[in-house]
Amino acid sequence: MTSAQHPIGSGFGAKSTAAEVLHGIDLGGKLAIVTGGYSGLGLEITRALTGAGAHVVVPARRPATAHEMVDDMGSVEVAELDLADQVSIAAFAEQFLASGRSIDMLIGNAGVMASPERHVDVNGASVELQLATNHFGHYALANRLWTALAADGGARVVSVSSLGHRRSPIRWDDPDFTTGYDKWVAYGQAKTANVLFAVQLDKLGADSGVRAFALHPGGILTPLQRHIPIEEQVALGWRNEDGSPKPNDAFKSPEQGAATATWAATSPQLDGLGGLYLEDVDVAEIVPTDSDAPRGVRPHALDPDDAARLWAWSAEVTGVDAFAASAR
Repeated sequence: MTSAQHPIGSGFGAKSTAAEVLHGIDLGGKLAIVTGGYSGLGLEITRALTGAGAHVVVPARRPATAHEMVDDMGSVEVAELDLADQVSIAAFAEQFLASGRSIDMLIGNAGVMASPERHVDVNGASVELQLATNHFGHYALANRLWTALAADGGARVVSVSSLGHRRSPIRWDDPDFTTGYDKWVAYGQAKTANVLFAVQLDKLGADSGVRAFALHPGGILTPLQRHIPIEEQVALGWRNEDGSPKPNDAFKSPEQGAATATWAATSPQLDGLGGLYLEDVDVAEIVPTDSDAPRGVRPHALDPDDAARLWAWSAEVTGVDAFAASAR
């Protein structure tokens, strides 16, 4: 487990915005891909990156909706992509690679949260939806785009995880919940997978200049909560009885929630680092497995053996592995 997993004193904090962390950074000539970059947190990431001069590609499951949200931002292009569909991922990657462009930043922001039980087909395997979308989708996307990520000295790959990783490690005995479904445990497993993916990708990609980070963006009320009934959000203390957002210092604005991902993708403070879990625009501390502290990353999400095991399993399930000779 990495000894670099501790705060570096970035000078930013929980209330910093994406625009603030980009102050003085010129992204002119840089290309970013932001999955889900047209809604909620992703929309603010796209807005911040374009505001600093980057060209942003927004892969979208709903391209028409994406155009409505981003077309007024300037240097943004929309392409069709469904992260739960491996054929769609392959088509997007093939089209992008055909353009001959390199990638400076890949931010895996799109995802589903606490969704009703559903399984999708991944190359003949029946995979639980949250794991299929949040992890296998981004795993396959990064691997299929590898040559563009490794070009021109390498890229930053950012995996948007969550404090929800604490809800479950990888359930190696039953990752697809064949013995009973729990939407929050499934979400926790998928968010743990997001962190382990960054750990292993950084290990494999560092020699090519590709560095990877995972992060908790903070609590933000966005369309991500669409599968959670209002009464459950009320019980969780997120909303008032009438459904309106509850004043809560624990919640960030979307602009604040976008800050850590934007920092991870661009900050020179992270040069030479990778495989780390970030929060509140800094590197997080490792906390004990039984900790109920509202911050920090649990050891199971950084375990290098589990990271390598997850990568090998992901390669087997998706049939995609840019590091076939070295990943196992």
